[in-house]
Order: sequence, then C-alpha cells, then structure tokens
Amino acid sequence: MEAGALIIIFALLVLFAFLGLGAWAAVKAVGAAKRGVDRTITQARRTVEDTALKAKSFGQVGVPGTLAQLRLDLRTSMRATQQALYQGVQTDASLKESIGLFERLSAHGHELDDELKRLEQEPDRARIAGMLPDLKERTAKITQASDSLRWAARDRARRFAEDDLSALSAQIDVESGALRDWSRETVDDLAAAAEAWDAQQPPSGAAGRATQPPSGRPGHTPPQPAALNPTPPPVRHPWQKTPRPEATT
Repeated sequence: MEAGALIIIFALLVLFAFLGLGAWAAVKAVGAAKRGVDRTITQARRTVEDTALKAKSFGQVGVPGTLAQLRLDLRTSMRATQQALYQGVQTDASLKESIGLFERLSAHGHELDDELKRLEQEPDRARIAGMLPDLKERTAKITQASDSLRWAARDRARRFAEDDLSALSAQIDVESGALRDWSRETVDDLAAAAEAWDAQQPPSGAAGRATQPPSGRPGHTPPQPAALNPTPPPVRHPWQKTPRPEATT
C-alpha cells in the first residue's frame, strides 16, 4: 500500500509539473504575441503619422506646414540614429555609451515632438508664429546632435571594415607568395633529383661491356640454357630389382 501511494504521489507531482510548465509556456507565448501585436500597431501608427505629416508639410502653408515639417525632420533623424546605433552595438560594444547619450537626447526629442503636436491644435496662429524661431532652433539642435551620433557610428563601422579588409588583403598576399615559392621549390627539387639519378648511372660503354658474357677462356663452359620442357628423371618402382654389378673376374 505504501509503495502504491508513493507511486501515485510521484505521478501527481510529475503531472502538476507538466501542467505548470505548459501554463508558463502558454503565458510566454501570449506575451510574445501581444508584444508582436503592439509592435505592429506602433509601427502602423508611426507610418500613418509620418504620412500625415508629409501631406501637411507639402499641402499646407504657413504655421501648420512649418510645424509639420519640424516634426517630420525630428522624427526622421531620431529614428535613423536609433536604428544605426542599435544595429551597430551588436558588433561594436563601445557604442553602448553612445546609446546612453542618444536615450538622453531622445527624451528631449519626445518632449519637443509632443509640444509641436499640441501646437498643431492651437487656434492662436499669431502666437505660434512668434514661437516658431525658438522651435526651429530646438529642432535643429536635436537633429544635429542626432545626425552627429549617427554619422560617427557609421564612420566607425566603415573604418573597422576598411582595417579588416586591409589586414585580410595583406594575409592573402603573404599566402599567395608562399604558394608561388612552394611551386618553384618543387620544380627545383625535381630537377636536382633527376640530376642525382643520372650521376649514379654508369657510362653507356661500361654498361655494354659489363653485359657481355666472357668467352674464349679454356676450360670454361658457358652454362646451357634450360630447356623449356626438360626430360623428367626416370621413375623407379618398388617392384623393380636392383641391377647387380658385372663381375670383373
């Protein structure tokens, strides 16, 4: 009974663990889907706002067109710098400090953008016209700072790419030279080996005399060449009698 109870308790614990894991995975999936939807909605809203600002800047004159153009310049510069810095920090960790500065600049940019958005709904156009010089100056400061960070990050990435390409080209030149030296050394080695082999061979006249068989010596019988089918020795059977030697007396 105790063993069965332990098995049941263990099975329940495993089941609860799987249920908890499934619930956690479901919550994570829902959160990821929600973040994806929010990101899509934000991008769609941003696209709509940018399109409306472009239409206002080209279609309206006076104060409304100027405000729309200021907002469009500010948003375009800040978005381009944000994209350049956050993409560059993935390969260059030193851009983290630049991102910190950009986040501080973004706070001023959001504040100015909200102010410009409120002024678009302001009915007192004469008052807004008096504020335009200050608004243009603030917008220029923020966009210039944003452009400076963006171009500095791009120049840094381009310089790193040029240095890496120069180092790679130098390594390839060294490797190419080594391959060409290896090819020449191989040909020289083969030529030296051929000359050494030729030096070890005897002269052609000595070789001819060495191959001629000696002839004309007394008492010397040159070996006869073996027949192709030599006669086999006679076979002696056990029933045959041994011949007796002939008597000499």
